[in-house]
Amino acid sequence: MRRNIRKNPHSPRYEALAQTVDKDLPLEIAQALTRVKETATAKFVESVDLAVVLGIDPRKGDQNVRGITNLPHGTGKSRKVAVLAKGDFASQAEAAGADTVGGDELIAQIQGGFRDFDVLLATEEMAPQIGKIGRILGPRTPNKRNGTVTNNIGAAVREIKGATRVEYRADKAGVVHLPLGKVNFTDEQLQENFLAGLGALIKAKPSGAKGKYIQSITVSATMGPGIPVDTATATKLAA
Repeated sequence: MRRNIRKNPHSPRYEALAQTVDKDLPLEIAQALTRVKETATAKFVESVDLAVVLGIDPRKGDQNVRGITNLPHGTGKSRKVAVLAKGDFASQAEAAGADTVGGDELIAQIQGGFRDFDVLLATEEMAPQIGKIGRILGPRTPNKRNGTVTNNIGAAVREIKGATRVEYRADKAGVVHLPLGKVNFTDEQLQENFLAGLGALIKAKPSGAKGKYIQSITVSATMGPGIPVDTATATKLAA
């Protein structure tokens, strides 16, 4: 009988770094972010990511944690923005630096296969037309809940192009992942982004969530192991 043997998904480099991390010893925020930088040994500038396990039941609609927030120093990632808008709103989007702007013709382009954007925004006037492309775009479909349907279109474009606006959403396991920046950010920049991101999650606590809300916090570089963060201290500073 042939047996399936799972290969180790991690590289020897990762395994060696993981051996230097004590998973049972949560660190203060500054210490954890320093360790993240020390474990970022890939041949490119790695991103810094935040993972927070929340004490929620994702199966219940009233405990769905999602939204948008702004990081004071951005994520270091530039994104292409397309905007569904007409008239003055279209002019505002173009002035703010949107990569693609259009009305009905842009919807037709998307229906025809156009996908050269990371984020699609829409004005309230264009919202009734979104249904034509919702099935095509899936999670990239604009909606009011995450701020991608808005008449404050110039500010929205600038926030996304400046990489200060980030979207968060708890997955099926109740975990939220957020980008915090790059390992070449200063310690202060990363810490301020960390507190802004965690603070947004704390404010988004559903009324139906019972018990300990912030279960665990981990930070990591793109190719590095997770570094545990002391939840009590971090929560107090971010609240």
